[in-house]
Amino acid sequence: RGGSLEQWVLSPHPLALLVLIKVLAHWVFSGLALVLLSPLLALMLGLPVQCLPVLMVSLLLGTPVLSLLGALGAALTVGLKRGGLLLALLILPLYIPVLILGSGALQAALQGMPATGYLLWLGSLAALAITLTPFAIAAGLKISIGE
Repeated sequence: RGGSLEQWVLSPHPLALLVLIKVLAHWVFSGLALVLLSPLLALMLGLPVQCLPVLMVSLLLGTPVLSLLGALGAALTVGLKRGGLLLALLILPLYIPVLILGSGALQAALQGMPATGYLLWLGSLAALAITLTPFAIAAGLKISIGE
């Protein structure tokens, strides 16, 4: 609408890098705040203190994946008039593994079992998302503006 998306595509900088920086800025103001406030909120909800590191690590690994997947969905539906429902249908199934792994890690910590397996899988998803999703978002943006 305002032409800023076209300016991003026409920029001499790689679009995937610009997208990654934009999503990282979004994550710093939303996801990182959640990670930093989670111990206080968890203690208020009665979570044992020994589970707080697992909670924080799982949020630290999971929230960037959720931000990147949300940006991917937004990039794919940016040109549509009513893309909200399609956005939910595209992105919610991709959120489920992240949510299962994060809650599984916390559940394992609550039961006194090691949560490293869950956290390693969550870290793998985070590495995969940080590596590949900016390129997919850039491709989706280029397609949506018709380049």
